[in-house]
Amino acid sequence: MVERLVPNELWELFRHGDREVLAAIVFVATSGFTWQQMPTVSFSPSGATAHRRFTEWTEVRIRAGPHRLVLD
Repeated sequence: MVERLVPNELWELFRHGDREVLAAIVFVATSGFTWQQMPTVSFSPSGATAHRRFTEWTEVRIRAGPHRLVLD
């Protein structure tokens, strides 16, 4: 599931963090699940960890450019 949610082309845009956390963030953003509802069986980070990393990346504007590419 991780490779489907975060293909190599998208993964290459990110330099910080790991692929599993990014996949969890994409899953929550596209599924309608909350951080607490995220299925930990499919993802190695917990919802709390994914949310914390999302907040950190947002605060340092890591996602500013790639965010637009993901939406496009």
